[in-house]
Amino acid sequence: MNQSHKRSLIAGLVISGFLLFMASWGIDQIVGTYAGHKLSELAERHHLDIRYDKIRLMGLSTVRMEGLTVIPLDADTLIHADGLQAKLALGKLLLLTPSIESVQADNLHIHFIKKGEISNFDFLYKPSSHPGEPEETAVDDKERDYARKAERSLSLLFNLLPGNALVHDLCVSYSNKGDELTLEIPYLSLADNQFATHINSTENGVRSEWICEGSLSDKERIVKARFYADGPTKIPLPFLEYRWGASVRFDTLAFELQGPKREEDVQSLLGSAYVSGLTIHQERISPDTVLLDKGSINFRTNIGKDYIELDSLSDIRFNQLDFHPYLRIAKDSSWQITASVNKRDFPADQLFSSLPKGLFYNLEGLKAEDTLSYHFLLDLDFGRVDSLILESALKAKGFHILAYGNTDLRKMNEPFEYTAYEQGEPVRTFEIGPANPTFRPFNAVSRYLPLAIMQSEDAGFFYHNGFIPSAIRESLVQDIKERRFARGGSTLSMQLVKNVFLSRNKTIARKLEEMLIVWLIESNHLTSKERMFEVYLNIAEWGPLIYGATEASRYYFAKEPSQLNLAECIFMASIIPKPKHVRYCFDGPRLKPHYEDFYRVILNRLVDRGLISPEEAVDVTPESVEITGPAKEYLTATQSRSPLSSQPLDQK
Repeated sequence: MNQSHKRSLIAGLVISGFLLFMASWGIDQIVGTYAGHKLSELAERHHLDIRYDKIRLMGLSTVRMEGLTVIPLDADTLIHADGLQAKLALGKLLLLTPSIESVQADNLHIHFIKKGEISNFDFLYKPSSHPGEPEETAVDDKERDYARKAERSLSLLFNLLPGNALVHDLCVSYSNKGDELTLEIPYLSLADNQFATHINSTENGVRSEWICEGSLSDKERIVKARFYADGPTKIPLPFLEYRWGASVRFDTLAFELQGPKREEDVQSLLGSAYVSGLTIHQERISPDTVLLDKGSINFRTNIGKDYIELDSLSDIRFNQLDFHPYLRIAKDSSWQITASVNKRDFPADQLFSSLPKGLFYNLEGLKAEDTLSYHFLLDLDFGRVDSLILESALKAKGFHILAYGNTDLRKMNEPFEYTAYEQGEPVRTFEIGPANPTFRPFNAVSRYLPLAIMQSEDAGFFYHNGFIPSAIRESLVQDIKERRFARGGSTLSMQLVKNVFLSRNKTIARKLEEMLIVWLIESNHLTSKERMFEVYLNIAEWGPLIYGATEASRYYFAKEPSQLNLAECIFMASIIPKPKHVRYCFDGPRLKPHYEDFYRVILNRLVDRGLISPEEAVDVTPESVEITGPAKEYLTATQSRSPLSSQPLDQK
């Protein structure tokens, strides 16, 4: 036996002898005094009122506390328990590394209560203060070390996980502004690291019953759990309805967490999760309930000193599609986010058969063959937003559509009915085709009108494949800087698809579906560019309830769209982004002075790109625009009234 082992053995014998001595000389009093002192320190540090009736030691390693109550300062009671009992592993206790072998709790109630801006759990978010020290202290480099924090927290968690536990009447509740959530566990048994229990959940009067089962292993450092409904209904995830207006339900949810593993200065966590029958309803995601049949993830998370990373070895699968994402979030002088996905040469039908139902209505049922490849990269430093890198490319190899889904994406090739919406409600329906007397083919419109629109909205329309990555990147940079959706970045193709195929609901689902439909139409040449622009000219809104170039040219200038001059066409292009604000573009019968800049920019682009001659640009100014149609009365009236009141329109 070496000297180190001898010293450990002697220390263990000394501590054991001391514990035996205490057991024979009033140990309850000693434990009570020591525990009371520690609880007083804890209470003072976190501004808590901790009360208990009695603390006693049962044997050499079991501590029992009765009548425990925890009340934060000037707040409601947070914790109450009739009894708490913990048995510590004696061997680890002798080595001063406490580990819990078993736990018993009776009538344990935990109440999280928030009233206005004050809650009884605020202290959990605030740094603790030792007696005599200020509450706010500087955070040193070690405290910013995420790997160290993760190792410390997870090691403590696994050390404290008991192999056996018995809990009677556990209740956890949350109350905030009239919203109430209560989770009740009448009986929880953990024996030999295996557990199973019923959970009764009541959220704002709606009750559901869950079953939870799994295992905890301190030795192998693995936590496993599975949740499923005790009955035919799905399980609702709590907190989401009143917090974010989201309803998330599932049939089965299972997860496994293994860790931590230390490799030099990096802490790694391995795990997996699986969900089936997942439904999501949130108005900002989609107006319909989204169904994800099956989804799973096998993940490896790396935690360094100043970053958290989802390793690209991680695998995410939903329905038939799987991919390996990479995500890194770092904090130095500013937050930095890097994300990427690369999936090469996968069957095209994997994508379209895996789209969640309710998220892409027009594409449900679409069948395709051959292969696709996808590349995505986002690199964003919030301290240098202008350096943002954004790449996204979906490429096809031999791609062919075998069958269309709910919507035939070739519908624009033939006459079709178009419905215009106002605030989500349909206001007009008319045909895009010769049967409509206001319909005009592309070559029956002044050549200046498409040119002015493209220079204002999308100069490369006839050359790109539906997307301008640089425009999307620039709009994202501006949105981040202003912390709002300040700029769109949409091409004419995207605007057209939004109006012809999709609802007006501004949701994440609509934007994703819009981009996918644009890709399908443009990459497969389902509709020619000229026909797309023709449709655009006949459905674009050019003022309140003014649709199409014919209505607009008659309304503003009392002439046909083929007769519009260059100055009039530039004016028409200027009001497309905000057609309902056209009234505010005028000062009396004339355009406001700031239009000089807009005209100068558009004219310079047209001349520089050889689309018009310098002579054609001479004397083209906002002052040369004269409103002569029915709009004149509307634009110059002292009080606003509907522009349709002075002009009958063809309408079905």
